[in-house]
Amino acid sequence: MVNIPVFGKKKPQLTIVIPAYNEEESIGGVLEQLAALREDIPARVIVVDDGSADRTASIAEAAGAEVVRHRRNKGYGAALKTGIREADSEFVLTLDADGQYRPVDILKLWEVAADFDMVSGRRTQLLHSALWRMPGKWLLSWMANYLTRQKIPDLNSGLRLFRTDVIKKYLHICPMGFSFSTTSMMALLSRGYNVGFVPVEVHKREGRSTVKLSTGFETIILILRIAALFNPLRLFVPLSAASFVFGTLWGGYYILQRHGLSMAATLAMVTGVLLFSLGIICDQISQLRLERFE
Repeated sequence: MVNIPVFGKKKPQLTIVIPAYNEEESIGGVLEQLAALREDIPARVIVVDDGSADRTASIAEAAGAEVVRHRRNKGYGAALKTGIREADSEFVLTLDADGQYRPVDILKLWEVAADFDMVSGRRTQLLHSALWRMPGKWLLSWMANYLTRQKIPDLNSGLRLFRTDVIKKYLHICPMGFSFSTTSMMALLSRGYNVGFVPVEVHKREGRSTVKLSTGFETIILILRIAALFNPLRLFVPLSAASFVFGTLWGGYYILQRHGLSMAATLAMVTGVLLFSLGIICDQISQLRLERFE
């Protein structure tokens, strides 16, 4: 544990979880900056070494952090879930190990923590990722805004502060990969929790990113899965309406042309009815499942 003092006999109110995979170039600097905050925040620091092949774990241990090891690389989300399950404080904060986020910005999140169930860093730069990744991020943000019916300033920031008991309720639906941030954000917004955003600065990451092109596609699938879990009618009703209206217009045109009702128009209308019925069933299943975990 980084040498941050605990006041009296009270345990730390905050646990900082840092997922790390081959981050020997940056982990030492991140922990050094965290240690500089020891007078401001009583915190327990856990580094989850996600099967690194370099000196990430040994550097973190030398800096005084608690280290939890995965024997093999399981993924960014898996590392976060491991660290969050270890937390026994009122709040838990996630911080990337690559040096993009400034640990000093944790103070901004901590100042407003009592007012929210989750506080997320909002990156102020217009371009805060590789240029080739930005169109996919904008598309994902649009989808998330539509599905949650609200504007999300930063969908997948790696600097987040949660109430521990809240995020632990939803760990079972969070993925093992990079989409943990997106899924947790949508889960809490969809369930009506208080989510706040504070501006933070980011720097170019140290070392090599492990994000792949396929990560964006996986995130789209996960967003649709979350929509089906939390608000399936938001997904199925527009699809069913579009299909039914298209079939009606197409069928009406053919009838006016005295060609009768075409098979394609009939199929489109029936598909619309089936999609609506499926949405109703999914909505009922969703409510039953959520009652089980909430």
